[in-house]
Amino acid sequence: ESLKIEKIDVLDSEPLKSGKLDQDTSESKIPDQENPSSEVQEIKKHKTKKTEGKYHFESGKKYTAAKSLVDKKKLYPLSEAIELVKKTSYSKFDGSVEVHVNATEKNLRGNVTLPHGTGKTVRIVVATDLLINQLTSNAKVDFDVLVASPEMMPKLAKIAKILGPKGLMPNPKTNTIGENPEELVKILSGSLSWKTQPDFPIIHAVIGKVSFESKKLEENFAALTKSIGKDKIDSVFLKATMGPSVRVTIS
Repeated sequence: ESLKIEKIDVLDSEPLKSGKLDQDTSESKIPDQENPSSEVQEIKKHKTKKTEGKYHFESGKKYTAAKSLVDKKKLYPLSEAIELVKKTSYSKFDGSVEVHVNATEKNLRGNVTLPHGTGKTVRIVVATDLLINQLTSNAKVDFDVLVASPEMMPKLAKIAKILGPKGLMPNPKTNTIGENPEELVKILSGSLSWKTQPDFPIIHAVIGKVSFESKKLEENFAALTKSIGKDKIDSVFLKATMGPSVRVTIS
């Protein structure tokens, strides 16, 4: 029996130490070092022992220049905010356009189909006996989303301590449990999973790449905020992977 792996668009960022995002604390940090993205790898290329000082100096200058273009006291209309995010992105690679939301409550989660995808991929796996046996003998997880049939759920209890802390246990709320897991894969392949952080009412998501057309980013943003619920959003920021945050008006 072999594992079937598909890819879907999604982002699960690291939580911030503070309980609320602002114009400064929402700036990018290098994500999970155990599973570095191509963007992180591109950043690391410029951060060697010989060039580390130069890297920080150059990045500092670029960030300062980009940040000077943003009025942190201003609430920008969506179209204007997106253009500003594009303008202030200073990475050499095609950075992601990130959304960071201060929600009004914790324990929010859901799925949304973005009209134009995110430009990012993540591995999705169907739960099988083989997968359970593999994780029982080796707890290393090499996937990002797990879907399962109701019949498999009791069996997954055996590896709940591995899946649970990583947020990988299938759940009806995230549409990862169903009679036909293969069909779920097709459905989830065009969707984005979002949730608040464990300790804070903060949501991180990606709505595309800097190279995306502005209209596509606007439509993806609208789909995400509608899924969360505008009444559940206190404030929201947009930013590129490497660039300052821009506070957006929610209309």
